[in-house]
Amino acid sequence: MTAKQLPYWLVNVPEDLWPSECPEFLVNANAKDRSILSTPDTDYHRATWREVKEIIKTNRLDLLKRVPSDLRRYLEYNARLRKDYGSVMDFVVQERLQWKDLQPTCATPFSNHADIKILYNDWPYGIDKKIVHLVVWTKFELEDDPVTDDLTPEAREQINDYVNKTFGRRVPPENVIWFKNWRSLKSVHAVEHFHVMLQDPDLKFVEEITDGDVPLSQKVAQAGLGDRKL
Repeated sequence: MTAKQLPYWLVNVPEDLWPSECPEFLVNANAKDRSILSTPDTDYHRATWREVKEIIKTNRLDLLKRVPSDLRRYLEYNARLRKDYGSVMDFVVQERLQWKDLQPTCATPFSNHADIKILYNDWPYGIDKKIVHLVVWTKFELEDDPVTDDLTPEAREQINDYVNKTFGRRVPPENVIWFKNWRSLKSVHAVEHFHVMLQDPDLKFVEEITDGDVPLSQKVAQAGLGDRKL
């Protein structure tokens, strides 16, 4: 049976691990996710650095997608987190950020490092493996324009200054790009964050700024949790 003949919830799953019915965490998958899940990993095209920069430059963030098998693990793991923690947000705050509260120590954004944490994106998009995908989490708000669903010019300038100061000192400017998801595309609401991508950076620098962080997707893959039947 070819991938086109398989239901979306069986594609990229070894035949000996096929469940008898659609796993609960995939039953309500939206049309976009079903389309991605129906694609064999071997047919998936990882975005190049040039393509990633064009997507972000044109603000077509909806074109950023995960590798199909990674998306499956992402949806499975998030379903487990909601059962164990009540929400993905609670897990992020308690386990990943380890913040006791979300109250910023200072009213001025980016003025206190205690209000900021840089971690790997736990479930990165399907991009060239030389691209490092980080997330900058903040306790302070980054103001959106409710009309455009995008950052205000002031907030954009604040992020630009921070990114240039934090990453520009060790990575050439042409190898650094950032974006903030539209509110409608955010997977974790209520905890402010934006994304930074680095093209082929010095991994010692990445280890330094993330304090030795390891993305959850890597831990899950190593433990083989994504291939279990649910």
